[in-house]
Amino acid sequence: MAEQPVLSIKNLKTYFYLEERVVKAVDGVSLDVYKGRITAIVGGSGSGKSVMSLSILDLVDNPGKIIGGEIWLNGVNIRDLREKQLLKIRGKEISMIFQEPISSMNPVLKVKSHLFEVIRTHKRAISNKEAVRLCRDVLVRVGLRNTDQIMESYPFELSGGMCQRVMVALGLLAQPQILIADEPTSSLDLTTQAAILEELMRLKNAGMAIVLITHDLGVVAQMADDVYVLKDGKIVDSGTVYDVFESPRHEYTKALLAAIF
Repeated sequence: MAEQPVLSIKNLKTYFYLEERVVKAVDGVSLDVYKGRITAIVGGSGSGKSVMSLSILDLVDNPGKIIGGEIWLNGVNIRDLREKQLLKIRGKEISMIFQEPISSMNPVLKVKSHLFEVIRTHKRAISNKEAVRLCRDVLVRVGLRNTDQIMESYPFELSGGMCQRVMVALGLLAQPQILIADEPTSSLDLTTQAAILEELMRLKNAGMAIVLITHDLGVVAQMADDVYVLKDGKIVDSGTVYDVFESPRHEYTKALLAAIF
């Protein structure tokens, strides 16, 4: 592929230092993400998928620590940046849809406040009227209709599926170059899941680079262009979605595919 990746991860290592042992959650992962393509990271529970995604934005909590590797965004190794510089990248250049939406939002702030925080951080020079319009628009895009009621609600007043859709809206609001979606449809009914996947496909076709983290190989087959299979913190298989599904090289990949076919 002649095109340069918009995001390139090289030999990333994130370890958790527990009292009794060291857990190598991400152990030498390298991968490339391209504009206008969906890159799927697949693997079972505990394979390191979510820790890898948090590592990209340096959001790993103690006792986890990124101990090595490079993360290149448009030719800049963001591992060399200070926290203040990373704040400008989070949400604007790279946005993330977190796996646990309710725990990712402040329970004492209304949905409107969460949305406005993203807007004020990355789109400061717009009026309140325009900010409200943007909020309504992005909520409709993820399948939420009663937008004014949603914006005036607290996270705990919404269902899990509605919170998940709000989280997707937060990820889309700043129009990032790269969207990391960690199990974005895990708590949604089939109709809403289809709507979210359709929106991700629309964003991909508009040129956004999407990292889709999932255990659902059916979704991967439907959505992904490129696939990386993660096991015990290591990439054990990779290629285009056709290569991985038709000619899996690792026994772990074969076992994952055998479970759905």
